[in-house]
This record gives sequence, C-alpha cells and structure tokens, in this order.
Amino acid sequence: MHDDAATASPHELAAPPTADRRPISRTHHGHTVVDDYEWLRAKEDPEVLAHLEAENSWTQDQLAGLRPLRERIFTEIKDRTQETDLSVPTRLGDHWYYGRFTEGQQYPVHARVPVTDPDDWTPPALEPGEVPAGEQVLLDQNEAAAGHDFFSLGSFSVAPQGERLAYAVDTTGDERYTLRVRDLSTGADLADEVVGTFPGAVITPDGRYVFYPTVDEAWRPCTIWRHEVGTPVADDVQVFHEPDERFWVGVGLSRSQQYLHVELGSKMTSECWVLETTDPTGEFRPVWRRREGVEYTVEHAVLPGHGDALLVLHNDGAQNFELAVTDVPPRPAAGDAGAADALDPGAARVAVAHDPQVRLESVDAFADHVVLGVRRDATPRVAVVTLATLAPDAPWTPRELDFPEALYSAVPGETPEFAAPQVRVEYTSFVTPATVLDVDVATGERTVRRQQPVLGGYDPADYVQQREWATAEDGTRIPVSLVWKRDAVTLDSAGTGADPAPLLLYGYGAYEISVDPYFTVPRLSLLDRGVVFAVAHVRGGGEMGRAWYEGGRLEHKRNTFTDFVACAHHLVDAGWTTPQRMVADGGSAGGLLMGAVTNLAPEMFAGVLAGVPFVDALTSILDPSLPLTVVEWEEWGNPLADPEVYAYMRSYSPYENVPDDASHYPRILAVTSLHDTRVLYVEPAKWVARLRAAGAPALLKIEMSAGHGGVSGRYARWEEIAFEHAWTLDVLGLAQED
Repeated sequence: MHDDAATASPHELAAPPTADRRPISRTHHGHTVVDDYEWLRAKEDPEVLAHLEAENSWTQDQLAGLRPLRERIFTEIKDRTQETDLSVPTRLGDHWYYGRFTEGQQYPVHARVPVTDPDDWTPPALEPGEVPAGEQVLLDQNEAAAGHDFFSLGSFSVAPQGERLAYAVDTTGDERYTLRVRDLSTGADLADEVVGTFPGAVITPDGRYVFYPTVDEAWRPCTIWRHEVGTPVADDVQVFHEPDERFWVGVGLSRSQQYLHVELGSKMTSECWVLETTDPTGEFRPVWRRREGVEYTVEHAVLPGHGDALLVLHNDGAQNFELAVTDVPPRPAAGDAGAADALDPGAARVAVAHDPQVRLESVDAFADHVVLGVRRDATPRVAVVTLATLAPDAPWTPRELDFPEALYSAVPGETPEFAAPQVRVEYTSFVTPATVLDVDVATGERTVRRQQPVLGGYDPADYVQQREWATAEDGTRIPVSLVWKRDAVTLDSAGTGADPAPLLLYGYGAYEISVDPYFTVPRLSLLDRGVVFAVAHVRGGGEMGRAWYEGGRLEHKRNTFTDFVACAHHLVDAGWTTPQRMVADGGSAGGLLMGAVTNLAPEMFAGVLAGVPFVDALTSILDPSLPLTVVEWEEWGNPLADPEVYAYMRSYSPYENVPDDASHYPRILAVTSLHDTRVLYVEPAKWVARLRAAGAPALLKIEMSAGHGGVSGRYARWEEIAFEHAWTLDVLGLAQED
C-alpha cells in the first residue's frame, strides 16, 4: 500500500490548511448570497492546486496513525479475493466471450474461445490461471493502461460477422474517450481513431460502420455519428442531434442484431428511433414521438403469429410501467424524402398490464422467450414469458423465479445471443456472494455457473441479514436492511439489538436508483470487527416502485433527508446502536444526503463519510453551463426560473446551510476526485473549507488523477476502501481494538 498524498511530516502541518475568504456575491430572485470560497473553482490555478495538495497532506497527517490498520484491511481484502479469476462466458455468434483477471494485474483481459458445438449451450468450463485452448485475446486492459495513472474502458462492441472490435478508453478520468477499431483477425488497431467520444459506441454486425456519441460543452451526449471503418474521421456523418438540453442521447444494437437504436431521454421523458442494420446508411425512424412525462424503451422481438415486433416498456398512464406490443415503424415509401411518421401509441396492444404493486424495470427478448426485470416488495426479481405458450392477442402471464432468502437481488444477467434457450440470472444477497446461474426455459432446471469465491473459509451462516421498518415524519414506513456477524451482535427476544453495536448507515435516495441487497468482500472487514451494516432505503430511490421515487424528488426532496434521520432514530430506539456509535455514509447524490443530514441532525452521528458529494447543489443547478445542470432540472427543479424552487433548494443545500458554529458537528471525511465531471471537486472543497471555518472536524481527501468513480484499478480501489474503512473504524472507536 502507499499514500500518494503523504508528502509532509507532522511538524510541517501544525494546523489545517485555511482557505482564504474571497467574497463573491450572486443574486437570484431578490436574494443575495456571499460565497467566500467560490475561488476554489479555478481548477488550473496553481494556488488552488496547492490548497488541494495541502488538504491531502493534512488529511494524511491526521490519519497517519491508521496506516497499520489500513494495511491490515487491504491485506484482508486481498487475501479473501481470488485474484486470478474469470467471468462466466457469454455466447455471441460463434464464440464464447469472457473476461479474466490475473494476480498482480489491475485490470481484466477480454478474450474469447470458439463454440465447438452450436447445439451445446453449456459455457466452457474455464479454470482460473489457465489459458484455454483456442483463446483469442481481444483487449488486454493492462497493456492499454500502461504508463497511465488512470484508465477506464468506455466502449466495447464486437462485430461477430465482421471480426472487428470498437473500443474507447479514457486515461485522465474526465470521461472523454478515444475510440479505436481493432482488426480481430490480426489483433492490430486500424488507423481509425476518434477523439472526445462519449461511452457507448456500437459497431454494426458486419464490422463496417461504428456509431458513436459525442457531447456538447456542458458534457451532455447530444449527437450520434456514423463512421465508416477505413475512412477519414472528417468524413463521419452526423445521423442524429438533439438540441433540447434536457435530453441525453445514446446508441445501441438490438440483441437480434437486426436493429440499431437511437435512444434519448430526459429525467422524465424519452424517445426511441430505429434503423435496420442491413441499411446502416439509411434514416432512423421514430417509434413513438416524445410526450412530456412519458418514458419508454423498446426491444425487438419475433413473436409467434406476428413476426417482427417491438416490445415497448412504458409509463403512459401506468406509473409502475406496463409492457405493450407494437409493429416496427415502416420504412418510408421509395422516393419519399419526408420525415418518417411515428407509430400511434394507442394502436399498441397491452401484453403485461400495469400493476401498482409491481414495478416493471426491464425487458429482454430472445428467440423463444422474453425476460422481465420486475420489482415487488422492495425486491428485484426475474420473470419469464415463454413465447410458444402465448395465445393470440391474450395478455401475458410472466412466471417469477423464486428464491429461498428473505432478502436478495435477482436480475437478468448478460446474455447477448438472441438464440439462447436459457435465462441467465445474477443473484446475490447481503450474505450470499454474487452467483451466476442459468435457468432452462423449457424445463426450469437451474445450473449455478459460478459463485464469487471468498477465500479463507467464508461461511454465509456466520452472518445474518434482516429487514426492519422505520417510521418517517409523515407516517410512511421506510425499509431498513441490516447485516451483521452472528456472534458479534447481541439480540433480545424481539430480534432487535440488546447491546448497542457500532453501526454504519448507508443511503442514496435519488434518480430512482435502488440500493438492493448485495455482497462485497471488503464489507467483511467491518462485519468481522463487530460493525452492523445498514441501508436506509429512503424515498428518492426506487426500492418501492415509481411512487417511492416521486416521493423524494422536486418539491418532495426533503423526504429523502428526513427519512434517513428517521432510520437513524429507529436504529437507536430499537437498541441497535447509539448516536456515538453510528457513522453515516453516502456518495454523489448520496453525498448530498450526507451533507443535508449533518445539518439536520448532527447529534445523531459520530461521523459522516461523504464520497464525491453533491453538497453545493444550489450553486451548481443555478449554472446551466456546468455539466449535467440542465438535465438535472427535472430531478431538483429549476431555481433559475422559479423562485419557489430556489427557496426550497436553498433550504436544504448543505453548503448553504452550514451554521456559523459547527463545532458540535460529527467528524467528517469528504472524498473526491480532481477530474470528476459529474460532481465537480470544488463542491466538497468549498464545503470542507466552510465547515472547518465554522469549527467542524472536517477532512478532505482528493484523488488528483481520477474521475467520478474514484481511482481506477482493483488494487488502487482496495486501498481506497481500506482508507475509508479504517477511518470509519476509528470514528466508531474500534481502531485501537484492532
């Protein structure tokens, strides 16, 4: 392990860095704000960089005593992880594709082996550390990352017929990717190179064309281009451009390989255009024209008695979404140069009707069946429809797959081949390592293809998971999930805490993103030391369906914060923990949650861990030139145009509400990255400066060569986790016991 920022000795750091107060005022809707630390936004200013380096040095100095603990935790993670490992192969065309890790390497190698029997759908049994016969390496990320402090793969698209690979990499963390094309018959990159693309490029099945997105000045993917392999980039053709700044644009390929999709969406409205892959230079055609507040996605299917069709998952009059069947938009008549007409949504036939208790989240079509991702009772599940059993025009009856655990996550797994006769499922829980299984659609037989190895004798029976319910201010019941080591926590006869334990409470609560049960090796280092890990499933997420999300956005955003505080109170009242033994944790929009609850209820937590935190929300959302701002107005509201939205956001934005005296605040650690384009580093930098000026015990750790997801490479990531875990254990009073 190493600490990149540990550059100063203790005697050089007698006091924390102090950011100068350089007042800048802004006025909106008659309200003036004086911001003392906005000058920290000047990312290229040597004085700003020096301040950030000083913050890193101060943080490392203050936590220097935790270095041995960090090293132990890193070693625990490493020793429990099977470092030489590989994924379960997935079939596409004539090959099985997989990724493999090798001990000592930061990144995976992407490879494939030929299909030996077209009728055999059993993935080849590959052994970690052994190179299988016939293996072809498509991309070694370690080679591509050589010489770079940061590396991220943003596009990876194989042309099964054309023997080409389109891939894109970012080596700074700013999410600007360079797109390249590799000839898989030789392993050499072609001369084609496109700089400044957005992730998600796709190559046509014949390998002749690559479709890729680019961004505008506000980092919004807004344009789709067509590149013909072997031609100058200057000749690339713009095939789609979206001028509305609320909408992001992406491009995709149907599983059937028959259609290209251009998909665009704001937070609450979407639209999809399609084009046959046999006519890649043709014109994309709209499926349904966008209507404000209507979201939909499409999936190409071949249905008995119908032929080519589109499955449309939509929320038009269906809050939790329903599934409809419609035709493929017809091609314009020969010689017709006019714009293609979109289909009439009213002509679509309902296949799976709306259910207020079941959120339809995804649809995947195969030759013989359709797989649905559904959410019921705060649990993600998988359901299957066998096409051969469908009666003409009759409603579909999806068959849910059952699992024995009370808390779990089951989602459709990666299955790129349209002809696959089985359903791949990815299953996990707080105590069950990630498991990949295939379910035979015809027989229902289940075959476990892989379960994440946990070295060192891990036994799921040594750990316990449980769901509880807190009561929010307005009486809403909020799910709280807990997991702990069985012999480390004492329970009473009611099954709640009899002896308050140290506890880490995690939350997110935005964008309808759900924090579902999941297993992770690094968490064991906390559980084995007696820490209870809890998740507050607050409103703003999607755990309880679309209404749960609606209850925590726009004018209801404060519910997210008060729900989290209610969960903290519940855990204390039920005897699980005490405020002196509880740390709150969240990142990005969950970092906004951390800042808000620190202001709302500082007495409830001993520490707050905020990763890439969105803590200067009002300042950012007021500036439409910043990345993401305009597209975020549907999530938070538009404070530029609406004085009520401005006043509401001002009432909860963490940076705006740090009190003059914050000496009673819990210990705070903010972690961020210099090149983050989603939540700019300046937000936590300003927040920590203001907190510290108000007397709060706040620390800032900033990665100087990383983006929104933090450091790249698995070992670097383990070091980061070990750093945060050691800080958490120190706050909980467990560092000295180690």
